[in-house]
Amino acid sequence: MARRIKNRKQADETLVDIVEVRDQAQGFFEKNQRLVFGFGVALILVFGGLLIYKNFYQAPREAEAIDQMNLAQYQFERDSFAQALTSPGVGSSGFLDIIDNYGGTEAANLAHYYAGISYLNLGQFEAAADYLEDYDPSGDILPVMKFGALGDTYSELGRMDDALSSYKKAVNQSDNSVLASYYLKKLGMLHEKQGDLEAAREAYEQVKTEYPDSPYASDIDKYLTRVADAS
Repeated sequence: MARRIKNRKQADETLVDIVEVRDQAQGFFEKNQRLVFGFGVALILVFGGLLIYKNFYQAPREAEAIDQMNLAQYQFERDSFAQALTSPGVGSSGFLDIIDNYGGTEAANLAHYYAGISYLNLGQFEAAADYLEDYDPSGDILPVMKFGALGDTYSELGRMDDALSSYKKAVNQSDNSVLASYYLKKLGMLHEKQGDLEAAREAYEQVKTEYPDSPYASDIDKYLTRVADAS
């Protein structure tokens, strides 16, 4: 929480200057009718409560959060990252307010990703890692984006083992040739930078053999040659 407050303060300052079988069962029921009945009522109340919560409380909050976040997304898309975090425009909430005011919604969850990327672009890497780590992605593409961005963030922080681990997770999250080859290439480059030329060569070879039609395979021979020359 202290870090969150600090992050929020940093964003504000940036603006200023920038998830037996049947018988036994029947016998149990006959002996424990009250217990079974009471348990059934409890389940009905629980599930009924969840439906009421979802339909009459959570759904409106979700819709409101999405509406509030529109302008922040617009500012994000135009690279106005500081504004997107805290003050995207009159009557709209920044990503940090969406997280604070609409917790439990998918919009607030997604705002963690937006906030992490915004801080990454602002050079505030600790804050970027904080928000990206809290993001809970779903589907085929979003997990790749999370772990890829975390790889970039950890790399900037000098946490190279974490960066390598994150890039590997990004590669393994999807069969999308563009994303997988992109992060494989980054993985190879980081291995190369760390002096692990064999691991770098393996990553580059994987780009070449598994994703030959991806845009990141077009110049991969150059990287393979460089690693071979340095070995």
